[in-house]
Amino acid sequence: MEKKTKLLTFITLVIVALLIILAAWWLRWREPPFPEGLVQANGRIEGDHYTVSGKWPGRVVELLAREGDLIEKGQVMVKLDDAQTQAKVNQAKSAVDVTKAQLKAAQTALSVFKKNVPLKIDTAKAGLNHADAELVSSLATEEQMLKDAERFRELLKRETVERRRSEQADLSWKVARAQHSTARAARTQAEKLLAEAELGREQIKAKENEVDALAAQVTQAEAALAEAQSVLDDLVVRAPASGMITTRIVDNGEMVAAGSPLFDIVDLDRLYLKVYVPEKEIGKVRLGLPAQIYTDAFPDKPFAATLRYIASQAEFSPKEVQTPDERVKLVYAVKLYLDENPDHQLTPGLPADTVIRWQEKTPWAKPRW
Repeated sequence: MEKKTKLLTFITLVIVALLIILAAWWLRWREPPFPEGLVQANGRIEGDHYTVSGKWPGRVVELLAREGDLIEKGQVMVKLDDAQTQAKVNQAKSAVDVTKAQLKAAQTALSVFKKNVPLKIDTAKAGLNHADAELVSSLATEEQMLKDAERFRELLKRETVERRRSEQADLSWKVARAQHSTARAARTQAEKLLAEAELGREQIKAKENEVDALAAQVTQAEAALAEAQSVLDDLVVRAPASGMITTRIVDNGEMVAAGSPLFDIVDLDRLYLKVYVPEKEIGKVRLGLPAQIYTDAFPDKPFAATLRYIASQAEFSPKEVQTPDERVKLVYAVKLYLDENPDHQLTPGLPADTVIRWQEKTPWAKPRW
């Protein structure tokens, strides 16, 4: 009886010791519960995509980029055949040169007209004034000579003067009359010259209209040149943004249509992780929350991210969710944009886990699955 009692006591002590050891092990090595202020999820890294296409159709003569290449914004990716367009550019340049030369000649002629016409008008006016003075003077002389001739005729009738004196007076009057007639003709000619000089104003206006028309032609020719040059420039297809080429659809020698896609570029500085948050936890997250992203390639290096998008409608979990039991639940798509991607270490397509912190004071923890 005493032996049985000792045996039971021993067994009891052993069991208690094992329980104590197990309790100590559990307290020492058990994993603490996932923090309340965090939401974990998983998905794949994606990025903002840019489709590269050309404005004009043509044949590819030079391919300067391929899949996987890292390119900078503005970098040349494809060159299309530009022989015909280059000829149009040269033709447009010649048209610009010709019209500019014509414009320059018309401007020079206009400058000469503007300089000479006023001088001619002033000279013609001076000539007309002189002719007017000569006409008045000759008229006065003629009238005086006529009076003298008539007076001498009367005196001759009375025989108080010699016939020779009367004849001289008549001759003087005839000379004065001829001079007056010449002065009238001179004034008529002066009026004609002034009228011709004043026509120069109309010629100036005509030259100004010609200059304006040629200036418009120059503008039109320059616009045609700019258009042809723009088409020529567009035959060199450049990258619309920096990033990595994920898809190439064209090859050397191929004919491409206007607007047809040639490449697909993903911006490595605008990557995001698309995850799915269960319906029961979607109320905890909101735009602007911080997150940390973990990848298999860098398991101990979290990448900071910010929640920028929450879907407005729920959907069933996609197949890419890792746990099968989660695929039948309603979830909301969420996009977490990386704050930075140093050295472009992360690329589209990588699977990743994330932790979203919705309570500010909650310490960060790695995701657990």
